[in-house]
Amino acid sequence: MRKLDFVKAQGIGNDFIMVDARSAQLDLARLPDLAVRLCNRNYGIGGDGLILIHPSTSADYRMQIINSDGSEAEMCGNGIRCFAAYLRQRESVAQTVSIETLAGVKTVEIQEYGGSVSFTVNMGAPALDARDIPINGFEGRVISQTLDVDGTTYRVTCVSMGNPHCVIFTDSVSNVPLAQVGPKIENHPAFPRKTNVEFVQVTSPEEITFRVWERGAGVTLACGTGACAAVVAGVLNDKLARKVKVHLPGGDLVIDWREDGNVYMTGPAEEVFTGTIGI
Repeated sequence: MRKLDFVKAQGIGNDFIMVDARSAQLDLARLPDLAVRLCNRNYGIGGDGLILIHPSTSADYRMQIINSDGSEAEMCGNGIRCFAAYLRQRESVAQTVSIETLAGVKTVEIQEYGGSVSFTVNMGAPALDARDIPINGFEGRVISQTLDVDGTTYRVTCVSMGNPHCVIFTDSVSNVPLAQVGPKIENHPAFPRKTNVEFVQVTSPEEITFRVWERGAGVTLACGTGACAAVVAGVLNDKLARKVKVHLPGGDLVIDWREDGNVYMTGPAEEVFTGTIGI
């Protein structure tokens, strides 16, 4: 049995197992099985996903994300902040670091104020055309369109932040049976690559609360790309300003859809503990 060093990190409750793939000898063909085992909260370390640190030819580093069900994600907003927090502790990184993902190269600005640290990520411009999200059965932008899910009709707004999101506005997120509804929407035939699902409650044009069912991970305490998608959807539906504080079960993020067309996400991330496990 070989030993694998890891770092456990979290960004507002979205937690990840960080492994430096530059030094760890990993069987890439077994990564899905390894992620499922390590992320198991009863028999493993526990986490919403496994994040691997790789070298990159197009950025300072490359991030690979394997969800807790073994599927690979294109991008993760909370995960990339945890990635930057890992680098800050162990590498000689500049205030701004570039990170390659399957959703493109993202830049993270590390901000330190008197002992507290936050991370601002340029998440890029949202994709809004149905073909780019992707979603079947629709053309152009999918803004407050009807979607039938197991006999219930929802008004959905769909956005890609490098990964697909289905945003639904509701008067009360606490009343949504997320564990029952989430997987039905995630696996709906309209979404050929499945989808993340966000139920959003608007408090004011500058403030929302939401709950998320993450594709490949289920109910989580936070989703960074989901927060970005929720704000974009709110702007498209004339419900929100372009800069919004987002309250998630695990904590708060500030999302700013700026005039340059890019969405910027600001929030915390931190290491929880380090360890070694046999694989």
